[in-house]
Amino acid sequence: MIGFIRQQEQKLAMRLLAWHYEKNALVMPSPSELRQQADRLVNDAHHIARERGSNVISIIKDMVADIKKS
Repeated sequence: MIGFIRQQEQKLAMRLLAWHYEKNALVMPSPSELRQQADRLVNDAHHIARERGSNVISIIKDMVADIKKS
């Protein structure tokens, strides 16, 4: 079972991804695909945080900002 904090991180990632799609007038993926993207984003953020000792939420925001640039 996923912990409470991890669930909150995934919800934040989903909101940020949805905002990114809407802001850039991109086709919104299905809810299950959006959830999978958020899961990958959170997993990557945790991996980066372990390597660098950074804050997961900050990393998630930075990763979404990087997506916006592409």
